Amino acid sequence: MAGHSKWANIKHRKARQDAVKGKAWSKCSRAIMAAVKQAGPDPEMNLKLRYAIEDAKSVNMAKDTIEKAIKKASGEGSDGASYEEIRYEGYGPGGVAVIVDCLTDNVQRTAPELRRAFEKHGGNLAKQGAVSFGFQTLTVILVEGTKVDEDQLMEIAMEAGADDISSEDGMWEVTGSPADFIPLKEAIEAADIELTSAEVTMVPDTMVECNVESGRKVLRMIDAIEESDDVQKVYTNADIPEEAMEE
Repeated sequence: MAGHSKWANIKHRKARQDAVKGKAWSKCSRAIMAAVKQAGPDPEMNLKLRYAIEDAKSVNMAKDTIEKAIKKASGEGSDGASYEEIRYEGYGPGGVAVIVDCLTDNVQRTAPELRRAFEKHGGNLAKQGAVSFGFQTLTVILVEGTKVDEDQLMEIAMEAGADDISSEDGMWEVTGSPADFIPLKEAIEAADIELTSAEVTMVPDTMVECNVESGRKVLRMIDAIEESDDVQKVYTNADIPEEAMEE
């Protein structure tokens, strides 16, 4: 979930993932299998698979579980499911923009589920392209400010292709193009610098500030959306106060 206070939003998202680890692993397995079926089981030759594996590692998915998902999709054990990538766009409480990326084997099931989740919590689905023009797809890597000094991180990141480095909420934020995700992540890790998070995500150009109550409504809607097994990622331009995340 994207937002102005990225570290606050990441803490909230990690708490939700820990609470529903089984569901998080199921979503990662689906993404891995879909990537394998599209471009093969070798992550060195299949960038989408490599991204999916990195996502799985970020929720502490076991290595053997990742390998089983790859084998299932590439071998005779495959369940034969064919997943379609679909992006839904809409608005949440207070007019915040929401983007939902899905992997589904049944569009007729997914769309009504999402529509109900949006409408039940004061939002609505919109046409494709209605809000995505206000987001950029970027590599975003966060490092605690105490883990590395600015000059060292700047040198490593810029050499590996970063576009920018900034400081916010006691965190260093490294941004770059999606194609630079792996080089940036590996370069920083090779310097024994601990990462707080690393992902290819959609970053909003402008934020919509929420008060505590509207922030809670947005979070409840996102939680309802993420209940669907078909949902992989949810992005929003909601600037949610930390107090709203403590509910």
